[in-house]
Amino acid sequence: MKVIVDMDRCQDHGQCVFSAPEVFRLDDAGHLVYEADPDESLRDAVEEAADVCPLQAITVG
Repeated sequence: MKVIVDMDRCQDHGQCVFSAPEVFRLDDAGHLVYEADPDESLRDAVEEAADVCPLQAITVG
């Protein structure tokens, strides 16, 4: 699975962190960091994270 976050769209709301904390997190400065190639077993959580993103900045492939 491939995760892409459009960092130009992302405004660090952090909704994805609640859905898939194994993949998404906010760093000490409050900016989103993520695992671009997470394990396939996390697909449901990652797809949920993409769905709840208020700016639809997350693409799952």
